[in-house]
Amino acid sequence: MNLKIGFTGTKGGMSIPQQLALSVILDGNLERVVGWQFHDGDCVGADAEAHDIAAQLGYYLVGHPPLDDKLRAWRSYDEIRDPKEYLLRNLDIVKECDILIAAPKSHTETLRSGTWSTVRRARELRVPVILLERGR
Repeated sequence: MNLKIGFTGTKGGMSIPQQLALSVILDGNLERVVGWQFHDGDCVGADAEAHDIAAQLGYYLVGHPPLDDKLRAWRSYDEIRDPKEYLLRNLDIVKECDILIAAPKSHTETLRSGTWSTVRRARELRVPVILLERGR
């Protein structure tokens, strides 16, 4: 099976606890199959940090860049999708993944947050979600 992991997070970046948790989750399965995919939105902040962790661990990287370049991270990918508006590309990430990892800025669900919007879409489509706590 070729597992497809989606990621969403805040443009402000992940906290150290979130970065450590993501590293453990992505590297925690010693029987990980080469070719497992990691999908992210190619934006500054959490997307770029998560991308770098997944790249170091040898994941097959799939980018879903935003149409608006001003917050784009311009990371390197094995595959890259056509740029789309933020909410549409976030929905594409959810639709293409088997599980979604989210690194939100807030501890509680927030309206007008791209990260929380993506989590809500995943839940609607019954895609399992792992929420990474920011820590205190």
